[in-house]
Amino acid sequence: MTQKAPNVAAAEKQAGRFRDVHEKIKSEVQKVIVGQEPVIDSVLTALMVGGHVMLEGVPGLGKTLLVRALGEAVDIEFSRIQFTPDMMPADIQGTNVLVEGDGGVHEVTFQQGPLVSNLVLADEINRATPKTQSALLEAMQERQISVGNDTIKLEEPFCVMATQNPIEQEGTYPLPEAQLDRFLFKCIVGYPEVSEYNAILDRTTGTGETEVSHVSNGKEIMEMRQVVRSVPVPAHVQDYAIHLVVGTQANSEFACAHVNENVLLGSSPRGAQGLLLAGKVKALLAGRFAVSTDDIRGVVHEVLRHRVMINFQGQADGVTTDHVIDSVLEHVKVTAS
Repeated sequence: MTQKAPNVAAAEKQAGRFRDVHEKIKSEVQKVIVGQEPVIDSVLTALMVGGHVMLEGVPGLGKTLLVRALGEAVDIEFSRIQFTPDMMPADIQGTNVLVEGDGGVHEVTFQQGPLVSNLVLADEINRATPKTQSALLEAMQERQISVGNDTIKLEEPFCVMATQNPIEQEGTYPLPEAQLDRFLFKCIVGYPEVSEYNAILDRTTGTGETEVSHVSNGKEIMEMRQVVRSVPVPAHVQDYAIHLVVGTQANSEFACAHVNENVLLGSSPRGAQGLLLAGKVKALLAGRFAVSTDDIRGVVHEVLRHRVMINFQGQADGVTTDHVIDSVLEHVKVTAS
């Protein structure tokens, strides 16, 4: 009987542990969320790689419940921010307040806001004004907040999961491209299947209350992030991810006619970073310790759909970013390994 090389055995052990952690968290979330498995996988992937997620869907589809369940399944600090147009940066960051101490002595102390957390649910993020959105952007990109002359580092793991309603636009402030680019995924949350309605109603209209247990913690999540980053990416797979991203940029070497005609702005290099990180999670969940081109193709819509801007002509013709990504996938070929 031949023995596996130590590094191969170690890699398989790491991959197995990653799948175990992923599965136990997913199982807890699925106690309260019926269906929506691709969306659950996406939010778990984001948590495992240190990315942020935009969940877009009409009200009542369980977006908030999903993120809250994830916050209960992992023993980390969870906070929810319900954005409104009158909200100011200090409302989410926190502010310095004057506090009276012993002996009548007054001192200035920092009273932290809900943004100082590990998992932040940013509900209806597009209702926040640009000033408040910029405060959130600093936290998402720099993992810190600035209050006055002080800079406060946010404790890892840190992850923002935002929701927005794609239909209601009155009283909203669409996120600028710079902020959208900071999200690893944009997930479209659709209606449940007809076969899932009975389970949803049984869980939400009966007397029983489902409890989600802590099955992981911040330390374990940080360890899983190191496992993800240790997964190797073959050169031809990395080239494929690069070509897909460049293929979304009009008039580039890998752009097709559909892109040249309909795209105003293509993906930035962050799109390629997102493809590789999400592809690594796909590989681990499939029991492999190397990324394949199929792994990249499996995450390309969630990673790139919010990084592509359709021009006026494309919007008039009803072209969507998913249509563009489909064209890019068809046009860009895999190079020989």
